[in-house]
Amino acid sequence: MNASSAPVPRRTLLVGSGKLAARLAPRLIDSGGEVFALRRSEGPLPEGVSGIRADLSLPPIPPLPTVDAMVITLPPSGEVTGYRTALTHLAAALARVPARTVFVSSTGVFDGAGSKHPLTERDEPAPTTDRSRGLRDGERAAIELFDAVVVRPAGIYGPGRDFLVRRVREGAAVDHARRTNRIHETDLVRVLDVLLRMDAPPRLVHAVDEDPAPLGEVVRFIAARMGWTCRPRSTPTVRPGSSTTGRCFTRCSARSSIRPMRRDTRR
Repeated sequence: MNASSAPVPRRTLLVGSGKLAARLAPRLIDSGGEVFALRRSEGPLPEGVSGIRADLSLPPIPPLPTVDAMVITLPPSGEVTGYRTALTHLAAALARVPARTVFVSSTGVFDGAGSKHPLTERDEPAPTTDRSRGLRDGERAAIELFDAVVVRPAGIYGPGRDFLVRRVREGAAVDHARRTNRIHETDLVRVLDVLLRMDAPPRLVHAVDEDPAPLGEVVRFIAARMGWTCRPRSTPTVRPGSSTTGRCFTRCSARSSIRPMRRDTRR
């Protein structure tokens, strides 16, 4: 049995109810799972999802249902300790730690760092900005509190995630030489689904496309598809200790545990 056809957790708590959670929930429900969504505000939820309203930055948090799995997709709070505070309050509201927790972080944990080689899961982040320090501390807190699997997506794109498309349409200058990675929202949701089902998932996953591409190649493709003019490259602003070529990411070369997930998510 491959990971994509393995059973889903019987009961899953989605902490944060943004686009990823909204797309993951129907997959779990269609496979026979029960889904709860913890969120700060009211609003429509996917059919079959039970909503729980609470702000993890403002305890006390009401007691939460006992679940088998948890997926955390909280946005950054703006504070370096924001994730740790929210996750500590979350842990206090749970009757027991779920058997599987997936924490969605970001390759932004490497913000401010340049590298001459593709960064893999073996590379240790050295955060230099408040955002990257907050992400790294959130990863550590998720592991300490929930023994979480950490997922670092890069450059999520898809419906409603059109920042780069708008930049190209506006004719904004970009650094064409900058190396970038991306992942479509649909592929990222599949990754999360598979990580919930795997018997022994990798502890850390860079959820990125197979091959980094220069940003110029990406914007030229968008411009050609849309019939727009592609502006010449801009001169990049180089910060001390950073690289003009940006960062690119890949998965570890010795990654037998990740290969089944990749086959499943490439359908």
